[in-house]
Amino acid sequence: MKKMLFTYAVILFLGNTAFAQRPTTEYDKEKLEAARVAFITNRLDLKPDQAEKFWPLFNQYNDERTIMMGKVSSLNRESMQELTEQRAREIIQKRFSIQQELLDREKIFMEEITKVISPQQAIKLGGVNREFTRQVYQRNRGGRDGGTRN
Repeated sequence: MKKMLFTYAVILFLGNTAFAQRPTTEYDKEKLEAARVAFITNRLDLKPDQAEKFWPLFNQYNDERTIMMGKVSSLNRESMQELTEQRAREIIQKRFSIQQELLDREKIFMEEITKVISPQQAIKLGGVNREFTRQVYQRNRGGRDGGTRN
């Protein structure tokens, strides 16, 4: 119970300081990352030995995924322009190729990560990561519009 309260205190402290007295377009990446680590570690109930092995694997996977999603985003921006039929077909094929890479990488990640954490924890990971992101967006949005939410 003390561990959980301490972790929540860390999350709240880091969450508050990550956005305190900063323009809404800037944020402290280190503090935000520390808050994310604390949030995910707590929500997955990672033991210290699990966390030590988990975070390098997760960070590598997340970095690779970010790069691939950037490629998809670039293709999406290009697809908004006037395209020849041939170029449109190339973009479709390239998008499928990247999506397959993402799927293949996720399969490898799950195989690696379930050697470190339980399958139940691995399943929860995606939802917990999205929950953290959603909370950060809501907090940031609340700070800009005076705390009102749509």
